[in-house]
Amino acid sequence: MIKVAIAGASGRMGRMLIEAVQQAPDCELAGALDRPGSPATGQDATAWLGRPSGVLVTDDIAQGLARAQVLIDFTRPEGTLAHVAAARARGVAMVIGTTGFSEAQKAEIAAAAKAIGIVMAPNMSVGVNVVLRLLDMAARALSEGYDIEIVEAHHRHKVDAPSGTALAMGQTVAQALGRDLETCAVYGREGVTGERDPSTIGFATVRGGDIVGDHTVMFCGTGERIEISHKASSRVGYAQGSLRAARFLAQRAAGLYDMADVLGFR
Repeated sequence: MIKVAIAGASGRMGRMLIEAVQQAPDCELAGALDRPGSPATGQDATAWLGRPSGVLVTDDIAQGLARAQVLIDFTRPEGTLAHVAAARARGVAMVIGTTGFSEAQKAEIAAAAKAIGIVMAPNMSVGVNVVLRLLDMAARALSEGYDIEIVEAHHRHKVDAPSGTALAMGQTVAQALGRDLETCAVYGREGVTGERDPSTIGFATVRGGDIVGDHTVMFCGTGERIEISHKASSRVGYAQGSLRAARFLAQRAAGLYDMADVLGFR
């Protein structure tokens, strides 16, 4: 049994992860972390499912990791970095689905991965990572005569934009085309912008309601348009992909991995 701890245990994604762990025959819920002051602190982590687990939600990181082999974290950058430091000190592997990291924060995670196994990806969905693979192939085939636009939509509570998944899609396309996303990305258009520069990759962001996550990459040519999309109707796919990553780490030494490694694309 893989002993799994969940960060952000009372959040939407945290609860989905806890339920997935409870349903997995090869995983055991070993810890549940939440932010200091959370109303869930001290409660059984699965009480809301109607079947108590005996694992209490805690804001004490050491206590939450005491029995864990792997910590799955979909929180926010500052909280994730605190969890990374604690996990490194205790030899606990991590699956990181948090997005919005700065380059300096990513460097901290990479340094920690010299001591523990870490799978970090902007999207843990198996479907999304298959789409990334398709985008690489499409961009290479459609390298001339096509304008590339990326449209993403998420719920009103999402705090970063564009989404980490949209940026990963843009990065995949840019690399396939031999471009630098830092210099070719366009994140907003307003007023008289002039004719579109064909070397750019455009991003558009929608925030509203309870949209789980929609992403579409458009290759717009003359007389045709190719669209590659992924639409999530629930967070189940993210949870199942995270458990797949946890299983991968159970068989690996220290190192920084992503979902391409987990899915055997490398």
